Amino acid sequence: MPAAGEPTPRTDADPAAGPAASPGGGPQSAGAAQANPKPWGGRFTAATDRAVEAFTASIDVDRRLLEVDIRASQAHARMLGACGVLPPEEARTLVEGLEEVRRRLQSGEFELDPALEDVHMNVEHLLGRVVGPLAGKLHTGRSRNDQVATDMHLYMKEALGRLIAAVRDLQRALVEKAEAHLDVIMPGYTHLQRAQPVLFAHHLLAYFWMLERDAGRLADARRRTGWCPLGAAALAGTGFPLDRERVARELGFARVYPNSMDAVSDRDYLLEFLAAGSILAMHLSRLCEELVLWSSEEFGFIELADTYCTGSSIMPQKKNPDVAELVRSKTGRVYGALFSLLTVMKGLPLTYNRDLQEDKPGVFDALDTLEAALPLCAGMIRTMRVRADRMEAALERDFSAATDLADYLVERGVPFREAHRIVGELVLHCIRAGRRLQDLTLDDLRSHSPLFGPEALGRLSPRAVVEARKLYGGTARQAVERQLAEARAILAAAAEQAAGDGFTRPGSPGQGLAGGGSPGEGSPGAVAGGQASPAP
Repeated sequence: MPAAGEPTPRTDADPAAGPAASPGGGPQSAGAAQANPKPWGGRFTAATDRAVEAFTASIDVDRRLLEVDIRASQAHARMLGACGVLPPEEARTLVEGLEEVRRRLQSGEFELDPALEDVHMNVEHLLGRVVGPLAGKLHTGRSRNDQVATDMHLYMKEALGRLIAAVRDLQRALVEKAEAHLDVIMPGYTHLQRAQPVLFAHHLLAYFWMLERDAGRLADARRRTGWCPLGAAALAGTGFPLDRERVARELGFARVYPNSMDAVSDRDYLLEFLAAGSILAMHLSRLCEELVLWSSEEFGFIELADTYCTGSSIMPQKKNPDVAELVRSKTGRVYGALFSLLTVMKGLPLTYNRDLQEDKPGVFDALDTLEAALPLCAGMIRTMRVRADRMEAALERDFSAATDLADYLVERGVPFREAHRIVGELVLHCIRAGRRLQDLTLDDLRSHSPLFGPEALGRLSPRAVVEARKLYGGTARQAVERQLAEARAILAAAAEQAAGDGFTRPGSPGQGLAGGGSPGEGSPGAVAGGQASPAP
């Protein structure tokens, strides 16, 4: 047994070794076995310490790239055959072998081996079990640097499509609830103090527009995943006559990276997702904070469905909004992923550094967090009971018509600052007398300003305050109906685009790019035409 700190020796039977090959391409003899059996171990004189293997392995994280890694490898193999780098029959065997690897992994016949470091080496090793030493040719003209970058671009393109679909579904839930309660009035707040009455629908639709900006940011980040790194190799490109555009076209990319060094070191598209995801998480947190407040007895504006609440282990009467609270708290995880990757990237020289292995844990965790939170928020909105009576009762105890009384005086020539003072004194009078604005008579109003007329009394009800705000973007019913029509049109257009894009519902897979025109169209690196033929 080696002493502590010394590398643990491996045997030739180590599964991490993969198919051994001599420098000329044939199998090595037993006597010529290399000291380090890794695929890159030819220049090493000792085996990797097992502690180093455990520390550097990424298979537990990047195993979710398995499907896109196989797909990208098949496209690479077809291209090698089409370009004459490999004989067509060998390229075909590699493509079919990769399909068999996929099948055996799905059936459970094959399993991933942590000793093989990452998903790429696992796929190549399993391919060797299917096609033999020919598997070693798959990596021709390719490095793990451009391979993992390609995998992540493909994975994020599809993941962002699912995320956008989930955002759209939450927007639909908000619109549906707003339409169902279009006449409900609630207190509007500033500083968490009652300010002016608004339609409940107007309040919900504020979150629709936040989410609309989120969808735009995510779609923009997704467009940035449309650049194909494959062919950049380690950092400088390759001397093999590869057809990068063919691979990009087959995999659904819009163009290839014009600079190989940028291609293998770029993680901007991940940072863009995390920045957009952080803003989205913040919006979900704000929504959930309101659900927590509104469902409390102190507000009582809504009741969350039992299916989205939990109880207390000691207090039998409790019904806790735990889902909303956890969505609120998990925002910090998404923020943390953004700052973690920014910190990883800030000091890296060009090009690839092993630090970049740490791009995935935070990105995947942020994706998982958002993909879980969005449908839960949609479910809470759809199933919550709106207590219109409690909302309207709250309006009876405030002075939210005060601004409209000041506006009344302004309409009769009083400077707004003077009108503000007069109505402020009127409110103070009511507080001292224990009265509401609605209780005041015309004489009460005229005791503070002779300009008040009988029609001023008609401005004191919450409904009158709401309906006075008919301008575009206001809270009057006709303005909110116009807002709902816009929201419906946006959702209809998004659904039509998503259907062509392959993302018609949350969680559905897809291939295309979200948003408008693809980046770089018409430039030398842009990919023209449809998908390439699958034949090598």
